[in-house]
Amino acid sequence: MASRKILVIDDSKTIQRMVKDMLPPGNFNVLQALDGEAGIKLIRAENPDLIMLDFLLPKVSGWEVFQQLEKLAKARGKRIPLVLMSGRKEEVTEKLSEPFKHFEFIEKPFEQKKLIAAIKSAMAKAVIPIDGVAPVKPPKSDVVPSGGGDDIQALKKQMAAMQAEIDTLKKQLTQVVALIKQKLK
Repeated sequence: MASRKILVIDDSKTIQRMVKDMLPPGNFNVLQALDGEAGIKLIRAENPDLIMLDFLLPKVSGWEVFQQLEKLAKARGKRIPLVLMSGRKEEVTEKLSEPFKHFEFIEKPFEQKKLIAAIKSAMAKAVIPIDGVAPVKPPKSDVVPSGGGDDIQALKKQMAAMQAEIDTLKKQLTQVVALIKQKLK
C-alpha cells in the first residue's frame, strides 16, 4: 500500500513535529516546508494527498499559497484536501469568510482529536464540486475511527444527512436572493 503524502507548511518546526507525532501509526509520508515558497514547490513536485497550511508564513504567505491552491484546483478539476492553521482565526476570516466550504480550519494550539477531525472534514470538503464540476471520489483514508466499520457507516450517514441539509439551504438561499431582487425592481 502506498503511503499518503501529507505536506505541513509551517514556519514552526515544533508545529511540524507535533502534526507528525499526532498522526495515527500507518503509512504516512510527512513532507515539510518552512515557508510558502518552499510549500508551493513541494505541492507541484510531490502532489500531496493532504496539506496542512499555516496562514502566516515568510516569503510567500499562507493566503498566497491558498490562492495558488485554488488556481490549481480549477485547472485539475479537483481539490487537494486542506487544513488551514492559525493561532488567530480573525486573520483568516479577514480574507476568507465563513463557513469554510472547501477546506477545514483548525486553531493553534490543537490536540490530536481535533487534528484528526479536521483532517477527516477536509477530505470530505475536498470532494465538493468546483464550479459545477462533478465531484472526485475522495482517496481512501488511513485516518479511521478506532471503532471500525460501524463508526464509518455512522459517519457516512451523518455526512449524507448534512449534504441534504446543505442542498436544502442552498435552494432556500437562492429563493431569498430571487425575492430580494424582485423587491428591488
